[in-house]
Amino acid sequence: MRISCGARDNIHTPPTNTLWHKDFAYTGGGPANATRPSFITPPLKTLRYFPLSAGPENCYNVNQLPHGHFLVRMFFGLVAEPSFDNEPLFDVSVEGTLIYSLPSGWSNQDDERAFVEAIVFLMDGTASLCFHSTGHGDPAILSIEILQVDDQAYDFGPEWGQGTILRTDRRLSCGAENPRFDVDYSGDHWGGDRFWNSISTFDQGSDRAISTQKSIKKASKAPNFYPEALYQTALVSIQNQPELLYTMDVDPNRNYSIWLHFAEIESSVTGVGQRIFDILINGDIAFRDVDIVNMTGDIYSALVLNKTVAVNGRTLAITLRPTKGNAIINAIEIFEVVMSESKTSIDEVRALQKLKSALGLPLRFGWNGDPCVPQLHPWSGADCQFDRTSSKWVIDGLNLNSNSLSGRVPAALGGRLLHRASFKAPEIADDNWTTIVQS
Repeated sequence: MRISCGARDNIHTPPTNTLWHKDFAYTGGGPANATRPSFITPPLKTLRYFPLSAGPENCYNVNQLPHGHFLVRMFFGLVAEPSFDNEPLFDVSVEGTLIYSLPSGWSNQDDERAFVEAIVFLMDGTASLCFHSTGHGDPAILSIEILQVDDQAYDFGPEWGQGTILRTDRRLSCGAENPRFDVDYSGDHWGGDRFWNSISTFDQGSDRAISTQKSIKKASKAPNFYPEALYQTALVSIQNQPELLYTMDVDPNRNYSIWLHFAEIESSVTGVGQRIFDILINGDIAFRDVDIVNMTGDIYSALVLNKTVAVNGRTLAITLRPTKGNAIINAIEIFEVVMSESKTSIDEVRALQKLKSALGLPLRFGWNGDPCVPQLHPWSGADCQFDRTSSKWVIDGLNLNSNSLSGRVPAALGGRLLHRASFKAPEIADDNWTTIVQS
């Protein structure tokens, strides 16, 4: 499922004739003409923006999805009108879990900051993708992609599963001249059409780029289906500086899953024992005595190594330190491991939705998505408490005071929600209010 946000008709985009569905009945907000902030942004002409008057939380709710594992990607855009803030800053959540906060300057960086991507399990046939205002312009979304991947894709160990989300931090194709999507590599669609940025050097003068046209064995295999062309370029360290070092800034006190890709494509290496190196992550040895030919059984054969690490500081450093020959690497993937937040009890969500409808709450309230999560963005007026017995959030109070509301409180609210909650809504014009609260 691909959605061209704000589009009134289905669209096909070159060069792959990709189908983007029209944006109808998924969400609120309004359509507008779009400016593409990055060369990797899909060639679409519209977007959907969410003014604060439409509420602080707005969501795309996509239904009728198969149960499974998905790569979800959302491209951001700029409203093509002078009266709009050219760079909105807002938070993004998937299924109630906060995964990204747009950084200042994102629209001036011609790279992956133009989108956010996460790999997530969607097991109830729906996807809820929400955008939370932070007071810095109106959230503006150019496109949404929900692409099914293998159920075992990116299994990083015991903590992997339905309780975790992998947010893509970056993907690098080492030694490549141009960035590409999987589709540009003629990759298998089960890979999720990933974006691979190109990197020609880690540090000028410390390495050299090499490439080959020869076929790569063991490349496009389940469950991750990496394109063969990813392994046909590489960076190799030079003789007087045998180490390869890649560093990047990260958010501290997070877990990162690192996937490293190798294939022995240098013609001077023809057998086992000719290139051996250790891999260190932030100074600690993650893999010792890596011999690509020995581990794959052949030259021109793909090898993928994965390590998930806790990073306390603000830097992630990957070092390839050779003990025989020089170091080589073909590609790097880095994900932030995000633990999924527990959702609000579905009965209470439905009760609040009925209250929203009965009282005709104005759009400025928002009340879209999950009432209690992300915890940074609860619904206006809702007090939440975590119920350890059910492992769900519940409503502990509602304060709708001083909002000039009127309407009849629905009888559906006379259940356990009202027994537990502390309500403050004296303006609600309903003769049965006291009776319902006491019932």
